Amino acid sequence: MLGSDQMDSDKCPWMGKKVAADPQKRMQETMEKGIATMKKRMASVELENLTAQGLLIDRAHKGSVHSTLTIPPSLSDAHGNWQAGAIATLIDMIASVAIYTETGTGRGQVTMDYSISYYSSAKIQEKVEIEAKVIGNKGRLTSVVVEVRKKDGGALIAVGKMWAASNEFRAPWSQPSKL
Repeated sequence: MLGSDQMDSDKCPWMGKKVAADPQKRMQETMEKGIATMKKRMASVELENLTAQGLLIDRAHKGSVHSTLTIPPSLSDAHGNWQAGAIATLIDMIASVAIYTETGTGRGQVTMDYSISYYSSAKIQEKVEIEAKVIGNKGRLTSVVVEVRKKDGGALIAVGKMWAASNEFRAPWSQPSKL
């Protein structure tokens, strides 16, 4: 089987679908598909849906993701500030996307350690930039740092740090539940 940088056609060898010839464009298409899949899977989870609403992946490279978001009114507290829980949810989501760009594993990520430091707040309709970078990958363990900054001026809003483990457990769907 050919590696991704050895493809000599515009067809994906394992899916038979047309893919971009440029590796960066292929990565971007893969990330957009991953975000769309993530949004579909989270259809029943209101906070994740609200948090992902309007999220744009600007750049994705192996081990890093840069995205932007205009904070929607639905994520504000009583004072018009971006809710801390929504920031935490966004950091978790973007960290998972960065891990995917590094490992190719989008399923079965288990958060082992997660911390966030908040430095300032942002108001609704304010634009923010989210930069996630994988800083360590030790087999099944991956470490990510996510910085959230205001787009205008670059003031730091929050920094999240996460260690996640890959869990390739697959439930035996062919067997009925014992419940």
